[in-house]
Parts: sequence; C-alpha cells; structure tokens
Amino acid sequence: MIDINKDLNNVSSAEGPVIQDKTSEAKPSEEAEAQTSEAKPSEEAEESCREQDAKTSGEVKSGMWIDREANVSVVPAGGVEVSSAERRTMWDSAERGAEESETSSAERRGKSTDKSTLEKGASVKNGVGRVLLSGVFIIAQVVFLFVIFFRFTSYAPWVSLATRVLALALSIGIYSGYKTSSIKMPWIILILVLPIVGVGMYLIVGLNGSTNWMERRYKKVDDQLLPMLVQGEYGASTEEAFAELKREDPQLANVSAYIIRSSHYPLYKNTDIEYFDDAAAGLAAQKEELRKAEHFIFMEYHAIEDKESWHGIQDILEERARAGVEVRVFYDDIGSMGFINVDFVKRLESKGIQCRVFNPVLPFFNLFLNNRDHRKITVIDGKVGFTGGYNLANEYFNITHPYGRWKDTGIKITGDAVRSLTATFLENWNAVKDGDKDDHSFIKYLPKVKYTAVEPDALVQPYADSPLDNEHVGEDVYISMANKATEYCWFITPYLILTDEMIHALGLAAKRGVDVRVITPGIPDKKTVYQVTRSYYNTLTRNGVRIYEWKPGFCHCKMCVADDKAATCGTINLDFRSLYHHFENGCLYMHCKAVMDTRHDFERIMSQSEEVTEKYSVGRGRFLRFGQLLLRLFAPLL
Repeated sequence: MIDINKDLNNVSSAEGPVIQDKTSEAKPSEEAEAQTSEAKPSEEAEESCREQDAKTSGEVKSGMWIDREANVSVVPAGGVEVSSAERRTMWDSAERGAEESETSSAERRGKSTDKSTLEKGASVKNGVGRVLLSGVFIIAQVVFLFVIFFRFTSYAPWVSLATRVLALALSIGIYSGYKTSSIKMPWIILILVLPIVGVGMYLIVGLNGSTNWMERRYKKVDDQLLPMLVQGEYGASTEEAFAELKREDPQLANVSAYIIRSSHYPLYKNTDIEYFDDAAAGLAAQKEELRKAEHFIFMEYHAIEDKESWHGIQDILEERARAGVEVRVFYDDIGSMGFINVDFVKRLESKGIQCRVFNPVLPFFNLFLNNRDHRKITVIDGKVGFTGGYNLANEYFNITHPYGRWKDTGIKITGDAVRSLTATFLENWNAVKDGDKDDHSFIKYLPKVKYTAVEPDALVQPYADSPLDNEHVGEDVYISMANKATEYCWFITPYLILTDEMIHALGLAAKRGVDVRVITPGIPDKKTVYQVTRSYYNTLTRNGVRIYEWKPGFCHCKMCVADDKAATCGTINLDFRSLYHHFENGCLYMHCKAVMDTRHDFERIMSQSEEVTEKYSVGRGRFLRFGQLLLRLFAPLL
C-alpha cells in the first residue's frame, strides 16, 4: 500500500534531483473572493523562497553564497560570522566578475553592452507596437463587417430572417457535432440570443480548428514522418516495450495504447529520463548538452525573450553554428510578442542559425490565428532531448519576479525516445508555412543512436497534440491517468478550466477512494482567468477532490503523477486553450526514478501550499457565483 498520508511538513528536506551545473546565471493571492487584488506569500513562504533564490541565483565566492539579485550575502559557509566590510568586498568581487563575463559575451557578439541594451529595448517596443497595430486593423475589419451586415438587415427584412434561420440551423449542427458539450453550449447560447453577432463570431473563431488547408499540410508531413519512428530495428524494440508493459501493468498499457493509436507516437525502452524540479536546473543541463552538439540542434518554444536567459543559449548556438552544426530555432509569434521583434530572425540567420516563426500575426483575418504553438522542445543530435513547462524568458528562471516566485519543471530524455521529440519538432518546422524550404528527407535527423540505458526497466513515451486532428490527446491522457489510478492521482496546472468530461473523471476517481489533488497558483498572472479557475473549486471539492494553492507565487508547471508508477510532464495545461486550441507536447514515463522524483516534488509543493478544499466546499455568495459562472460559461470561446 502506498503511503499517501505522510507528513508533508517534513518533505522539504527530501533530496531533489542533482543539479549538474551551477552557473552565474540567475535561476530563474490569496485573492479575496469579492475582488481581484493579488495575494502576497506568507512570511514562511517568503523566507523559503529567499533561501532557494540564494542557492539558485547566486554563486559561491570565498565560501559564501552571493545573491546577485538582492545585493546581499545569504549563507555564511559553515555558519562562520562575516563582517559587513568583508561581505561588501566579496560582493564587489562577485559583481566585477559578472560584469567582466557579460562584457566578454557582448564583445563576442560584436557589440557593446550599452548598444545591445538600446537595440533590445527598441526591439521589444517595436514588437508591442506590431501587436497593437495588428489588433487595431483586425478589430476595424470585424466592426466593418458587422456594420455592413446590420445595415443589410435593417434595409432588407429577409436578411434578418435568413440570419435567424441560419442561427437555428447552425445551433442544431453544433449540438449534433462531436465536440464536448462544454464547448458546444456557449456557442449555441450566443448564437440563439444574438444571432448576428453569434453567427459572425462562430464563422470567424468557432471554425478555427477546421482550417482544411492547414490540416492537409500537416497530414502530408505526418504521413511521411511518423511511420519512420517504428521502421527497422526501432519497430521491433517499441513493440517489445509495449508487450512488456502489457504483461506487467495492463492498466498503464491501455493508456500507452491510446497514445499509439491516436497520435502514432510509440513507447520506448533503452531511454533514461531525468526530472528537474526547477527550470534553472533544466536550463543549466540544456546548456551543457548544447555545447556538446556535433550534428544538429533543434529548439522550439512558445516564448523567447531577448534577454539574459536567452543570451547564454544564443552564445552557445552561435559557437556551434561556427563549428558547422546545423542549428534551427522556432518560436510562436504571439507567445514571443513583447519579448522580441521580427528582426530577431534576421539577426539569428546572420549568425548561421536558421529561424522560423509559427503563424505570424498579420493585420487581417486569419482563421488559423487562434491556434498557437505552445510546445517546448530542445533536441541535440537526436541523442538528447528536453521538454517541460518553461519557456526561454527571464521570469521562468526567477531573474524577474512579476508574480512572486515562479515554479516550473522539466525533463531530460536520453536514448531512443528522443526520436519522437525530433519528429514533433520537424512536424511544425515543415508544415507551418507553404513557402518555406522544407526537408526532402527526414532520415538524417532520426539516426541510429548507440546508447545503453542506465535504467533498463524505464518506459518512456513522448507524444504531441494538435488542434487539427479532432483528437484531444492531452486531455484524454489526463483522464486516463485518473481513471486507471487506484491509490492517488495528483495534478498541477497554472490554469484550471475543465470540460464536463474531465470534471466527471476527477470526481469519479475521488469517489472510488483515489486521493485526487489539484495544485494551482497562489498568485495569478491573469486575474480574470484566476476567477474562472476558482469557479471550478466548488464542483471538484464537493466530489472529494482536494485543492491546493501554492502560496509563494505562480506555479507554471503542467504535470500529473499516479500510484508511484507513472507521471507526465510537458506543456499541457488543464484549460481549454491547451486541450483544444494549441499545438502541445508531453511525455509519459513509467517504472523509473523520475516518477518518484516527480512525486517528491509534488510533496514539496504541497508543503508550501494552502489547502483550500474545505473553504470552497461550501456555498458562495450569489453575486460572486453568478459572475464566476458567467465567466466560466464563455471561457471555451476565448
């Protein structure tokens, strides 16, 4: 029997994953029910965060941790008392070293630090300006179309009648569709109550996932690429891995079989997986592996910020490109807006780095605009891969703190399973734009890697989810984990906006006696979304699900762990955008040390959290409940 009632107050001392590289780079509300003011973490949580920040954003100088962010010494080595004069001397020495390091980096780029800062500031400003300009043009077009339509209905009554008939027919069509009722009902209500606005919005936004031209392009790439994952000796090894899982754990084998049939990503052995409980530890490991690249580097991220966290990576990419390594960088346009400008692509390409932008925002209608690339992938030589919740921006590594402390996680995959991460990258790289020069052959990027796993029993299955195939792999994996759990099933997500199917699965598992818990942030990054998140607490807690809010700040990780047997880590939030609108990726891992590392991190997170189960299991005020339900009703339309 798994001990799920252990004292969480003692887990903070549990041993976490080994940090391979301590670099000088920084690692990176309670909200009142009737208002949306941000919460502040407790004094204990703040103290815990300060200690952790000292370890992750500082470095050892003369036997003392130096915190660069706070300009103070944090922990005297061995408890030795140090005078303030000595601390000042140590800090000056550390800062001089940091300045020399940054100056050297700037010189390698061929630009001065001041000039670089000015250029980056202008770049971000231009990026924000492009967003505003595009938004103004799109809104103007929408308003123009609606004005024209309204004028037609006022001058021609038959147009108004035709619109109402179309609204009724469209509502019946939506009702009979395959989508979840959580998505269908808001559209039906909007269309029937406001026919002109509802029909117009549905044609522009609601049919977003039915962009046939993009579906055909992605299918063409997938039909060529995905079968290569199980060709030759890899076909036999993946079949053997699945047969072994089916013998040992038929329940988990069913989850794996669903992923194989629905997304065509196989299950692998001969793979090691390392879990990082902090984004900065994952970033340090990425840099270490990037420096070893010999053939190719693929990087795909929702958001890249042209600041410190990215600069260290770019220096390595430039050096590897000069050494003849093929380097590709791929980022989402909306995710990176405000962080970088379009000249970012030209600057990278001038350094020998190939760069593409996913679905650029243009100042006119684009039915594909609502679908964004939320994936986060790094692949080195087809041998090593990284994924997880963090983007390449300062806030993810606690260099900046816009929402208290930032909590994010990631995994490193080494061995056969990296092939699936490579395929996921190549899918978007080759399918997203018709005019790009695409790969004619994928075989050189899926090499036969000679590797012997340290954990021979580990089973690893990276997978991807697309909004274009009408198969909601991310949500179905989460539901399957809850359905198959017998002891416990824990989730952590930055946003909680659930379908009826997901609510039912979590509630039913809890009623079966499974310990179901969900962790959300204590300090939100989006206040309105946070109100929608909290609107689900009552429904879940009444069915036995336990809810925790992480008090130190914003938890951005997206994970699930169940029964000490299996865990998932990736980019998939428990919200409609991740589950239905975005390109996502995740990884299911079983029978390996990383599963227990994931569980132990959950326990540490819960020890820093406030359980709000009892608070939200009772009724809420009528006005608050009505407002939250109204937001919740139309959340799927966002």
